[in-house]
Amino acid sequence: MQVKNVNIRASDLPHSTNLRLTAHCRLCGEGLKHSFVDLGMSPLCESFLLPEQLDSMEPYFPLHVLVCDRCLLVQLKEYVSPDNIFSEYAYFSSFSTSWVAHAKAYCEMITKRLRLGPESLVVELACNDGYLLQHFLPLGVPVLGIEPAANVAKSAIEKGIPTQVDFFGVRVAEELVASGKRADLIVGNNVLAHVPDLNDFVGGMVRLLKPEGVITLEFPHLERLIAENQFDTIYHEHFSYFSFVTIEHMAALHGLKLIDVEEIPTHGGSLRIYLAHQASSHVPAQSVADLLDREERLGYRDIAAYTTFAEQVKRTKRKLLSFLIAAKDEGKTICGYGAPGKGNTLLNYCGIGPDFLEFTVDRNPYKHGRFTPGMHIPICPVEAIDTFKPDYVLILPWNLKTEIVQQMRHIRDWGGKFIVPIPEVTVLDPEESL
Repeated sequence: MQVKNVNIRASDLPHSTNLRLTAHCRLCGEGLKHSFVDLGMSPLCESFLLPEQLDSMEPYFPLHVLVCDRCLLVQLKEYVSPDNIFSEYAYFSSFSTSWVAHAKAYCEMITKRLRLGPESLVVELACNDGYLLQHFLPLGVPVLGIEPAANVAKSAIEKGIPTQVDFFGVRVAEELVASGKRADLIVGNNVLAHVPDLNDFVGGMVRLLKPEGVITLEFPHLERLIAENQFDTIYHEHFSYFSFVTIEHMAALHGLKLIDVEEIPTHGGSLRIYLAHQASSHVPAQSVADLLDREERLGYRDIAAYTTFAEQVKRTKRKLLSFLIAAKDEGKTICGYGAPGKGNTLLNYCGIGPDFLEFTVDRNPYKHGRFTPGMHIPICPVEAIDTFKPDYVLILPWNLKTEIVQQMRHIRDWGGKFIVPIPEVTVLDPEESL
C-alpha cells in the first residue's frame, strides 16, 4: 500500500487541544487506523511513588501506538496533558556523564560551525538542568533556556543560565520576539518526541528563528527503534516517533528546509537534524538526500514497513521472561541498574516486579526511597549493589551500557554479570569489551 501525497496548508494544520483523544494524526490531521504496536496498559513512566503512595490507586493509560498513512508519523494519543507530566519532572540530564560529554562536544562544534559569538543568542527548548547550555558560557555565547519543569529549571538557574519556566510554542516565541529576542541557534535535544502539539511547537521555532538562523533537533530515529527492537523507548511522555521521511513532511509544512543530518549513537541511535528557513541562503548537504533515499529503499514511505513491528516485540518479551524465570528457578539473585522511563515501559509490559528484581539503583537522589511506577520495585543508591552482591544486574538504560559496565566492572569480584534486555536478552561478563 503506497501512502498518499501530502498536500496541506499551514493554516489547516491540526492542534492537539482538539485531537487529544480522537484518532487523528497530530501532524497532518489524517484519521489513524493502523496499529504500530500495542504494549497494553501502563502508568506514566516518570511517576515514581513514595512509600505512602503504594496503597493508593495508580492511573494506567494505554500504550497503543498508531501510525498515520498520510505523513507516516508514529504516535500515541494524548492521554495526559504535558502539565501533568512535566510540571515536576524526575529526569535530570546531568546525572549521565556520557550525555553531558555529548552536549559539551556539540556546543564546541556548533559554535565553530555557525561562528557564534557575543552578539549571538542560543535558545534551548527543554533545557532541563542546564546540562548543555552551561558549555556555551565559557565560550562567551549568550544563552536562554526554556524549561517547563520548575524543579529541574531551578538547577539550571543555579548554574547561572537564564531560564524561563514555560512550555514552548507560538505564544512564548511571540513574547520573546516582542521583547527583542531572536535566535541564531535553536537547540532541541530529545524534546520533539515529548511535544503533543507539534505544529504549535514548530511554528514557535519558525517565529523565533532569525532569517539566517539554524535549528538543530536530536531525537531517537524510528529506523533504529524498529531495526533494534527498541520498544521500551515508547512511553506516554513520548507522544511521537520520527522517521526522516516524516521530518521532511513536518519541515515542508512550516516553511523550513532540511540542510543537514547526522546519525549519532545516543539513545540507541538518533538523528541530529539541521533546519533553516526556506528563504535562507543555507544549501542542503548531500546527507539529506542520502538518508531520504535510504529510508525509501527500506520502505519507510509505505505503511507496510510499520505494521510488522509488533510481532518481534512479543518475541523479545517471551525470551526475556524465559531467561529471568530460569535464573530465579536456579536460585540466582537479580537487581536492576537505573530507573529510566524506558526501564519502566519494559518492566510493566513484561510484568517484571519485585518477584524478579530485588531492587533497582539510580544515581539520581530524587528517586532514592521511591518505587518504580506500576511494578513498585524499590529504588536505592548505587552502593546497594555492592552491599547485596547480586548474581545479575539488569541494565535498564541499555543505551548507557558501556558507561554502566565501566562504572560497575567490580561486580566481577563476586562473580556478578550484566543482563542487557534490548535488542534481545544478552548476558555480559564484566571483563567483556562492549
